Formats: sequence, structure tokens, C-alpha cells
Amino acid sequence: MKIFISTGEVSGDLQGSMLVKALYKAAVEGNFDLEIAGLGGDRMKAAGANILADTAAIGSMGLIEAIPFILPTFKIQNLTKQYLQKNTPDILVLIDYPAANLALASYVKKHLSPIPVIYYIAPQDWAVPMLNNTPKIAQFVDKLLAIFPQEYDYFKQKDLDTVWVGHPLLDRIQQAPDKQQARLNLGLQSADQIVTLLPASRQQEIKYLLPVMCEAAQQIAQQIAAVKFLIPVSLPSYRPAITAAVERYNLPAKIIDGKTLDAIAAADLAITKSGTVNLEIALLNVPQVVIYRIHPLTAWIARRIGFSVPLMSPPNLVVNRKIIPELQQETVTADNITTEAIKLLSNLPAQREITAGYEQMRSLLGSPGVCDRAAQEIINLARSNIVIS
Repeated sequence: MKIFISTGEVSGDLQGSMLVKALYKAAVEGNFDLEIAGLGGDRMKAAGANILADTAAIGSMGLIEAIPFILPTFKIQNLTKQYLQKNTPDILVLIDYPAANLALASYVKKHLSPIPVIYYIAPQDWAVPMLNNTPKIAQFVDKLLAIFPQEYDYFKQKDLDTVWVGHPLLDRIQQAPDKQQARLNLGLQSADQIVTLLPASRQQEIKYLLPVMCEAAQQIAQQIAAVKFLIPVSLPSYRPAITAAVERYNLPAKIIDGKTLDAIAAADLAITKSGTVNLEIALLNVPQVVIYRIHPLTAWIARRIGFSVPLMSPPNLVVNRKIIPELQQETVTADNITTEAIKLLSNLPAQREITAGYEQMRSLLGSPGVCDRAAQEIINLARSNIVIS
């Protein structure tokens, strides 16, 4: 069996690597040969996928932000099309990365039919219908594996073949250390007050989020003398910018390559960009302040066309209410971040309220074994195509 997986960005590479492991596990248990190729990053490669092109660093949010990635994405798309023509897979698996993935699905359906296409971790039309990816999904995708219950309901109502498998981070968190063990792993004391900073998984976030996050950390350090900061690095190429920022703001910070789960689990608080990492933080029961900014022109265009995002972080989206503080665009200031951070570090009722919200969120994400269920759905669809062919 030949499977091609297409994804981009750091989070897609993580989700893809977990799926690759589950697929190979299923192949061993089912006693059949399996080859996996695809677009991803180092994590998918380490899991055993043949990576055609590294897309972990190719990702953006917003119109202006996407411009630097147009040409690289176009080149990768052409390379992928040529590869698929010569190495026809039994199934194409899409993970997130909507613009590029839906273009690839369109090509496959038009030129390589009857290869089935399955979408795992689909675009968030269920939360922001104005994204308007659903018509293309309906046209080019044979089955959708939903990770959120609202996502399942939304796409099911659109008459798409949809299966709810649950959220794969439930599997990842099974391997996470508790707070004490995480601190031991990182050489920290149990009594230390730790704030973990998670500024970037996209290049644009180094520019728009890292400086203000470090400025806020500087203010927090002035108010809490003994505080220490952890900064896990999502991609090696981001390390120089993060190191320079830590030096510029004179932060008592430890920069960590990898070990993101340890850095989160060890924390009393996380200050973080918006994204998949918010769910990891919530599942580890760590209070968090979520921030996000995009290019001012992108924000202006979005507002002009009536595009709004009342809730942006996944934990808030899952429960459809604000359980963790979010700061967007103009409200992302060092003073505002510091105010929210100090409140969560010092206010026990606020911490308990977040914990209760996390429990509600966790109850809506399904049960562990997500990647195994997703792998089985993919294999079953691929097998049905092989039989028909």
C-alpha cells in the first residue's frame, strides 16, 4: 500500500508524524507492506515517511504574510504533481494547510482519478464559515476525519462523508511528564516560578509576536524578581532571533531545543501565540495568555470585508466561550499581556476558573487512540480503492 500525506507548518508536521507512526503500526499488525511519502518536516521524516519537500517552515496567516511563500509553494506543488504522476499512491491524505492542500486535491481528482482523498484536520470553516473552503472540500475530498465535535456536526450537515475520530493531541499528551518530572528533566527546582513563552511556529510570528512577548516578560520580571522563563524553539532556524531577543531584553530565560511538552508541563503560566499549542497547554492544565497579531494591512482588509474572529484560540473555540484570555491585534501590548499574566499567576479563583474550563474542553475532544482510529479509516478507504481498481 502506498500513501501520500501532504501537510505544512510545524503543527502539521507534528500531526503528520503521529499519523505516520500509527499507519506503520497498523501495517505491522495487519501484516501488509506500506510505503509513506509526503510533504512535511523532520518529525514526519523521523517517523519513517519519505519527505519529498520540507514544508514545516512554509506557513502563514494572512494575505500580506503569504506573499513570501507563493513561489516556494508553487515550486513544491509542481514537484509534487510530477512525483504523483510517476508514483501513483493508493490514497492522498491531507492535513490542515488548506490553500495548498485543496489545490493538490483538485489536481489529483482531475488528473489522477480514482485516487481517494481524505482530509484529516480540515480547515476551520466550522468556526469561521467565511473561510469558505467547504465547497472545494465537498468537490475534491472523499472523506473527512473530524477532530472536533462541532467540526463533525458542521461538515455532516454539508452532506460530506465525515467521521469523528477525536483530537490527536490526546494521544500526544499520554507521553507528557507531570510538572515535577518536567522540572527535573529541565534542571529546575520544584519551588521555581516558571513562565513559558511560546512565540512562534511561523516566520511572521517572530516579527509580530516575539518582541512584544519579550517586552512583557521583562515587565513581569520587574514585578516578580524570582521568575524564570522557558522558551522552546519550534524550528532551529528561529533560534538566532529568539537568542537575540532574550539578550536584548535581558531576560532570565532558558532557550530549549525541542522538549516543548516538558517546557509547558513545567510552567506555572504560558504566554503563547494562538494555535494548536494552546490545546497542548490546556491538556497539561497550565493557565495561559494567548496573543495574536498579523500585518496591519491584512487586518485592515479583513475588517473592510467584514471578516471577524470573536474567538481565536482552540480551547475557547471548542467550548464556544472565553475560558482563557485572548489579545488580538491592537490589544496585543506588553502592558496588557503583563496585566493578564500577573492576574493568572496570583489569582487562585482565576486559576480554578480556567481549570474548570479546561475540564469542559477535554470532555469534548474524545478519547485516546485517535491516531489509530484515523489510520484505520485511511487504510480502509485505500483498500476499497485497491479492490475497485
